Amino acid sequence: MAQTPHLPISPEEEDKIKRAFQNKDWNEIKIEDSWVIFRVMSEFVKGFDTLSKIGPCVSIFGSARTLPDNKYYGMAEEIARQLVKHGYGVITGGGPGIMEAGNKGAFEAGGKSVGLNIELPFEQFNNVFIDKDKLINFDYFFVRKVMFIKYAQGFVVMPGGMGTLDELFEALTLIQTKKIGRFPLVLVGTEYWEGLMTWIKEVMLGRERNINPEDLDLINMVDTPEEAVKAIDDFYSKYLLQPNF
Repeated sequence: MAQTPHLPISPEEEDKIKRAFQNKDWNEIKIEDSWVIFRVMSEFVKGFDTLSKIGPCVSIFGSARTLPDNKYYGMAEEIARQLVKHGYGVITGGGPGIMEAGNKGAFEAGGKSVGLNIELPFEQFNNVFIDKDKLINFDYFFVRKVMFIKYAQGFVVMPGGMGTLDELFEALTLIQTKKIGRFPLVLVGTEYWEGLMTWIKEVMLGRERNINPEDLDLINMVDTPEEAVKAIDDFYSKYLLQPNF
């Protein structure tokens, strides 16, 4: 089997790796971790205070790299418009690409447009279609993911990369383990997602038995904005809207 070539490591990354193996005394650990705790707490407080007032919303996920001329950008924009017409606000990661499309659709339809932006050394910047009082900047991914899940009544997952998969499987895991109540998870774009779904069915379920057959019922896969919004409406036709925690 051919070996995977190692990616070059920058001096900054190398320094982080070395520092992880250095012994620290208790005073250093206490001081450093105490400041992290306060920063994490401040992000939770800001998020809870802002989002507790927004009402029922749907989170839209997808790639930050999707350009406006991509068909999925237009679909995300239309899904957001229709969600607003059906009484939902829209939450995105606040950045460019699919996130921008979701905020744009909600903003132009006169609905609530929420952006949970993550500060990164590259790629991420907040888009201009977020309501000014509903933009929150985060340093910590895990705090941001809590906000996505706690204050969303559904997830619409457009084609995306590692971050999109992270958000999708975080939600699936929490629902599967009953740590949160069930809510609709909608994958948009059969041609994009069918390979992953086939692997889940044939390998994860069929060959290895690592999930139960009913776990597949947690996921809806659709191809149009109308189908995406209908999947959410159908789910809540017999439930009241409420936060998941």
